[in-house]
Amino acid sequence: MAGLQIHREDVAGHITLRLEGVLDGKTAHEVQLSLDSLKGCEVVLDFTHLREFKDSAVGVLTRNMANSVKLQGLATHHERMFRYFGVGASVVAHRPYYTPEDVLSL
Repeated sequence: MAGLQIHREDVAGHITLRLEGVLDGKTAHEVQLSLDSLKGCEVVLDFTHLREFKDSAVGVLTRNMANSVKLQGLATHHERMFRYFGVGASVVAHRPYYTPEDVLSL
């Protein structure tokens, strides 16, 4: 059964939620519940270890996303999807390699 695991790291007051597995509309609700329980905290959502990331999850996650949530490990496509929903300034720039879109935009 495909699913999502949410690993919480709390280091020196900085909370990171590392997502692992499949993120779709249904499992995005689980992530949203986790974010709701952390309202008022600075949180980093780490998408690096996702096996599959459906576009429908972006709509669910951005519905009530607080400004204190930072995004990490997004592919260029999903970074763009978050911008379409008005979430873009909070993206953590941490990409260890380039993508074709980066090269073509030079």
